[in-house]
Formats: sequence, C-alpha cells, structure tokens
Amino acid sequence: MPAASLEVKGLSAGYGPTVVLEDVSFAVPPGSRMAVLGRNGMGKTTLLASLMGMNRRYGGAILLEGDDVAALRSSERARRGLGLVPQTRDIFRSLTVEENLLVGIKDRPRSAIAEAYKMFPRLRERRRNLGWQLSGGEQQMLSVARTILGRPSVLLLDEPLEGLAPVICEELMAAFTQLAAGGEMTILLVEQRLESALEFAQTVLILERGTIAWQGRAETLRADPTLVERYIGVGELH
Repeated sequence: MPAASLEVKGLSAGYGPTVVLEDVSFAVPPGSRMAVLGRNGMGKTTLLASLMGMNRRYGGAILLEGDDVAALRSSERARRGLGLVPQTRDIFRSLTVEENLLVGIKDRPRSAIAEAYKMFPRLRERRRNLGWQLSGGEQQMLSVARTILGRPSVLLLDEPLEGLAPVICEELMAAFTQLAAGGEMTILLVEQRLESALEFAQTVLILERGTIAWQGRAETLRADPTLVERYIGVGELH
C-alpha cells in the first residue's frame, strides 16, 4: 500500500494508572519524514507504542488516512498499515534469517523476500544463520526488513541506530530515506543520534515530560543551537 497520512489529536496515554503522554497533537503528510526527539524518559517510545495500541489510551484520536484507529487492537492497526520496528528488535533468535523474513511477508508470495535481500545484501549472505548468531547490526537490519516486507504505509522506528557501528547506521538511514523518497512509506523516527535524525527528517517533534515542547521544520532546529540545547541538551551540531 502507498504511504498514508497520520494525524494525532489530543492523545493521552500511558501504562496502568500512570499518564505518560498528555494532549499530544501532530500531523504527518503521506510520504514525509518526521523525527521525534527529546531527552531520555520524555515519552518518545511511549508515543510509538501508543500509536500501535500497545499501552493504555486515556483519550484522543489516531487518524490513519482519516480513519480513527485508536479503538482498534494492535493486530488490526498493523493490518491497516502501521508498522513498528521496536527498540528491542524482537527477532526470533531460534529461527534463521530467512524464516524470520517469512514471518514478515504476511500474505505476500515467498519471492517477496528478495526485496529484503536487495535492501540489505548482508542478510542474503546470512540467510541460513540463526537469529542469535547475528551481530547487533545484522539483527537490526533483520528487524527492519521483516517489518518493511509487510509493506506498512506508516513506519515507526524506535531508535534503530542504537549501539550500531557508523557504517551500519549509514546503510540503515539510506534505506529509510529511499523508502520515504519513493512515496512508499510515511516514517516517524525516534532517534538519539541528533545529526542523523535531522539529516533524515523534514519535520521534528520534541517531547518534554510527555507533552510537545516544540515542533517545526528540521532546518529550523539545525539553525538554532539554543533550541537544541534547551530541549535536547546534546551540545552543538556539526
């Protein structure tokens, strides 16, 4: 399916009795790229989990191509086009690379696996290796490829570069940029590597204590180090 629009209106969510996100609203046009930034513990991962229906929603709407999916189960949201690559990767460690990918293709033909191998040739080389035999970077590639094979119209990425070597990070970011540029997916990226996130994203959302502290164009944030220091506190961009 082609890239879809995503609009969030007044979303409040959390875990059990604990409210983590409060009155969060934003819109992402089809095929665009948004980075979700902020210090640790400010609600970024909770936001992606909320979009997928993996925690408790207290109020608000989540519109996918104009249809409110907020009351739907996670599995139904995935069927409608939401796809999440979690920070925990969640590959099947006892299955081979190819078996992991087969899980991701859903009702598509087996030959669709070739798309994953074209995007990440390293996975083709390792296709008979078990999940636990892969490096951290290879596990992340597998997690990304498995989700992408399901052809989500909105792709949610939770810190996909964490702990990876620079060359692996470059491969992953190039793949994400290609997907968005081709109009195949709308992408929300949660990422601690500020430079990579701002190079990738067109728009930025900054969370602070579960609310939106700032949102705007990526180039605006790049050009204003005082904003970066105030909301993210990582020093100067290079």
